[in-house]
Amino acid sequence: MFRIGQGIDFHRLESGHDLWLGGVKIPHSKGCVAHSDGDVLLHAICDALLGAVSLGDIGHHFPDTDPAYKNADSKVLLQRCYSLVREKGYWLVNVDSTLLLQAPKISPHVAQMQAAIAEVLHMESDDISIKATTAEQMSFIGREEGVVATATVLLQKY
Repeated sequence: MFRIGQGIDFHRLESGHDLWLGGVKIPHSKGCVAHSDGDVLLHAICDALLGAVSLGDIGHHFPDTDPAYKNADSKVLLQRCYSLVREKGYWLVNVDSTLLLQAPKISPHVAQMQAAIAEVLHMESDDISIKATTAEQMSFIGREEGVVATATVLLQKY
C-alpha cells in the first residue's frame, strides 16, 4: 500500500536572521523569521510526511507557542516526524520538493541539502529532489520578503 503526502510552508525573510534551507545554512543577507530555525523546506517535508499518514501538521506536533521549540533545529523535527511515520508502519520512498525564492541561487547548495536530508531520513541523496524557482520579481517572493517551500512524499507500507 502506498500513501502520498503534500506539504507547504511560508516564512518572512528579514535581515539579521540566518537562512536555513534543507538543513544547510545558506549565506544570504536575509533569513527566515520563525520560532524555530525557520527551515521552510524541512517544514514542508514534515507536513508532507505527517499528512500522508493523517497525523496533522507540524504546528500540531511542535507548536510555536511552546518554548521547547524556540530556535529548534528543524532536522530534529524532521527526524521526529519520520519516526511517527515509521510507527504507523510506513517507510519513505522519495521526496520531491520546490523552493520558491528570488535570491539567493539555490543550485550551488542542492547536493549539500540532499545529503543533509538523506542523513536524517536514512535514505540515498538521489531519492530527494530539490528544485528552485524565482517569482520573476512578482509578489512577496519577488520582492524578497518571503520564501515558500512545497514537498510531496511517497510512502510505502512495510
